[in-house]
Amino acid sequence: MKGLVSAYISPHPPIIIDKIGNGEEKKCINTINGLREIAEDIENKKPETIIVITPHGPLFSDAIAMSIGEELYGDFGNFGHSELRYHFKNDLEIVKDIYDMAKKEKIQLALMNKEMYEMYGLEDTLDHGVLVPLHFVTQKYTDFKLVHITYGLLSPIELYKFGKIIDKEAKGKRNISIIASGDLSHRLSDSGPYSYSPKGEEFDKKIISLFKNKDLTGVLSFDLDLAKEAGECGLRSFMILSGALSQHDFIPRILSYEGPFGVGYMTAIFEISAENPKDHVGEIKEKIDEKMKMKRSNEDKYQRLARESLEYYINNGKYMDIPEYVDSEMLSLRMPVFVSIKKFGELRGCIGSTSPIKNNLAEEIIYFAVEAGTKDPRFPPVTEEELPFLSYSVDVLMPAQKVKSLSELDPKKYGIIVESGFRRGLLLPDIEGVDTVRDQIRIALNKAGIGEHEKYDISKFEVIRHG
Repeated sequence: MKGLVSAYISPHPPIIIDKIGNGEEKKCINTINGLREIAEDIENKKPETIIVITPHGPLFSDAIAMSIGEELYGDFGNFGHSELRYHFKNDLEIVKDIYDMAKKEKIQLALMNKEMYEMYGLEDTLDHGVLVPLHFVTQKYTDFKLVHITYGLLSPIELYKFGKIIDKEAKGKRNISIIASGDLSHRLSDSGPYSYSPKGEEFDKKIISLFKNKDLTGVLSFDLDLAKEAGECGLRSFMILSGALSQHDFIPRILSYEGPFGVGYMTAIFEISAENPKDHVGEIKEKIDEKMKMKRSNEDKYQRLARESLEYYINNGKYMDIPEYVDSEMLSLRMPVFVSIKKFGELRGCIGSTSPIKNNLAEEIIYFAVEAGTKDPRFPPVTEEELPFLSYSVDVLMPAQKVKSLSELDPKKYGIIVESGFRRGLLLPDIEGVDTVRDQIRIALNKAGIGEHEKYDISKFEVIRHG
């Protein structure tokens, strides 16, 4: 019987390939053995098509990307080994069917041909999130077509539905295997790509436990703020995989877990048995609602005011009056604020000012919450349907001080303002992925439209962060 025959989780560190690792791969022998076992399992299952879901292809905030070239190529040139080349036939029939079904479910897909890659300034090649697991697979088995999917920053429910679409496409057509490519936390130690966070180990333990216990609803309703703090790249791949697995009985086998380079690597095989169609949407919504209610209960007055301001504006088309719970401090102080809004762990809007423009803090928050939700040029305006899924933070800016030496800066403690003439760029402190002074300055200069070799002044400031 045709259908989904196997599913896997694979990490994708190029260093585990011996030519690239140059001996360092020996530190990941458990991961290597796990991938070899995956390759042997795929050889035994003999899928006609392998679907790989990766974080490192063309990533969109509002769409899942699928490559539509007839031939799919890739190499490890970016890692100093262009001689490691790979070539696969694209299963365009499956791509088309998935696209048609996703359209009916109103899930946005970006079909990536050569022109689309050029439009976005991307290379029309397979990324290492695909190539690393397939490097091991092709040592055992090559008689398959490939479907290359890059997850989008969509809601968990949309990713779940997309996984169900993949499974539905497999039924009755051909044998399909799915590889969910993704590393776990990148913050297990300071030797990793990001600075250490205790949230890294917490994230990894929870993900492994959820899959061991077949708790797909737990995966699909995972705390995306925790995932963000952990610096992972695999959760959304796992959510799509969970959508496909949810239609079957299955046995999970965690083959390995280790983090020798400060990044968590997990390998897993999911033995697919009988079909067992289920709809988890209600459970997922209920879990997400519970977590959002918990967040609401932990809001302070600043966050609550920002949230209620945007909700009132979206529902009534005008600014709210200052509510009774606002305290004397918020009514008496005049200070600049930035309001940040997130949706499912991703930024949804952020706007503020370096100097106060309203009569008091409360009015600043009311105003800039609306601006962040409706006027941030990077995003479309927030809709009424999105309001239940948004979380808010408010940064109150302390007075800025001119910087004489870069040694005075600390991107975790201080935000910066760069200025050249009338051009000005601001970056708040303690932003994920901004770990060095050089990164902080570069991003602020880019926001201001100031060249790195131009003359400019730097000021630093602290914030009181609510949320």
